[in-house]
Amino acid sequence: MQFKRFFSTAQVKNTYGYIDSQKKYEIIRTLVYFGISISLFIAGYIATKSKMNVLTVVAVLGCLPASKSLVSTIMFLRHKSCSKAIHDIVKPISSGLNGLYDLIFTTEKVTYKVAHAAYKAKCLVLFSEDKLDAYGLEAHIEEYLKRAGIKGVNVKVYTDLKKYAERLGQMNALEAEEGKLAVEVVQLLKEITL
Repeated sequence: MQFKRFFSTAQVKNTYGYIDSQKKYEIIRTLVYFGISISLFIAGYIATKSKMNVLTVVAVLGCLPASKSLVSTIMFLRHKSCSKAIHDIVKPISSGLNGLYDLIFTTEKVTYKVAHAAYKAKCLVLFSEDKLDAYGLEAHIEEYLKRAGIKGVNVKVYTDLKKYAERLGQMNALEAEEGKLAVEVVQLLKEITL
């Protein structure tokens, strides 16, 4: 286990197996946060024989980050990483692309789970193992691209693995002058996902 993953997931976010491995960190962090609050409350009660003390206030305030961590834990527990079968098919095809795994997009009404996404030559394609509203997800991503000032990116969501694999092969054959735009698109996807 890496201690820094309890506080920052920047280095491993959107890599293969991210969601499944992050679940463990989220659970442990939540238990530690609540454990600290409970132990402070108990220590204050033992020391003063009353609930009315400063440690009780600190323990109650400690429940705020613990509760936030619990929400994050619940979000991760609801989802699973990209399956090994999908990974084994997609990895060799997408080797020349800017690829990301395990993306979870949240909107006000719907949460979208995407197993893999790839970007090249102003084409952003996403694959979901689950049935979802592809047009809704495309519109959601296009809205964020528009807000970030990124123009001309075509977004397409697939739920059929065969069609997605074909599209990845086509994209791999494309010549592209990526540079700054590719970095911006990939960074935006990392920012707007869980």
